Amino acid sequence: MSELSGVGSRGTLGVAVIGTGRMGADHVRRINEVISGARVAAVADIDAARVKHLADGIEGCTPYTDPAAAMDDPAVDAVLIASPGPAHEAALRETFARDLPVLCEKPLTPDAASALRVLEAEQALGHRRVQVGFMRRYDADYRSLKSLLSQGTYGRPLMLHNRHRNADTPPGFTNAMMINDSVVHEIDVTRWLLDDEITAVRVLRPAPTGNAPEGLSDPQLVLFETAGGQVVDTEIFVNCGFGYQVSCEAVCEGGTARIGDDRGVFSNTAGRWGGAIPPGFVERFEDAYDRQVQLWVNATRRGEVEGPSCWDGYAAAAVCEAGVRAQATGERVTVELVERPAMYR
Repeated sequence: MSELSGVGSRGTLGVAVIGTGRMGADHVRRINEVISGARVAAVADIDAARVKHLADGIEGCTPYTDPAAAMDDPAVDAVLIASPGPAHEAALRETFARDLPVLCEKPLTPDAASALRVLEAEQALGHRRVQVGFMRRYDADYRSLKSLLSQGTYGRPLMLHNRHRNADTPPGFTNAMMINDSVVHEIDVTRWLLDDEITAVRVLRPAPTGNAPEGLSDPQLVLFETAGGQVVDTEIFVNCGFGYQVSCEAVCEGGTARIGDDRGVFSNTAGRWGGAIPPGFVERFEDAYDRQVQLWVNATRRGEVEGPSCWDGYAAAAVCEAGVRAQATGERVTVELVERPAMYR
């Protein structure tokens, strides 16, 4: 695929990966083994043994326990932040101080107030430096749906129907995390697909599944209203028990378009029909992660910044906050956003 080939006149991009847990380690593998035009020049994590073990397997990679020190490595040209959300604001400010391009895994920050501070700090630079890691925008199916809607193939979109299902949840998973960690993806793709802001949120709670841990209301139905008058529903079911499913249907004035019903081989054999359901989000969106990082590298080598911006990260955080309030109260909650700065229009 041509868009997954490294381009540009600059040399290989030296990347510092900040945070080497599950996502960070996967990004290290991706940069090392999958994409082109970049190499892992530094890795940083508070776990010194883990980061040293990771760096030892990569030629020319230096381990650090301090993110700022990793960014100061002369071999580093850009930064990929994959640390926990609460650490993102400090790391992003360090990248701004060095004027380094950065791909920041979602969330931009865990709340709207800190996300707004980051947005304002980037504005002070006078140019964009941040791409936020909303990887669904890079999934082939979502990109096809976006193209259909942008071209007006089926007329004006009126509604979106989303499904987001996980087989099970890790220990300690809370109701707020259903919004902040899961539905945040539907928040971003809703804004992106419809090219509009979400203005209000409601959350309905049906009778919970017996598979949910005590205290978790699962499944839930999350309803969005947009500035343009569209209504969007999202079924979030994080203990469905059978795998990972994500789908989206756009209902338009002249037709409908749906993605996510099947992926890969669909077979008919011995009186049975069907296909495979991926076990988790990494497997389902592996190609999207690859494309996201490759296109970030390509743009960075050209001296450009593309993809989801700090505004997108801030807007998602604000909708999440409204969603958590709606979840707790059962009421319709309006989304509060500052005026969108010209730099992000």
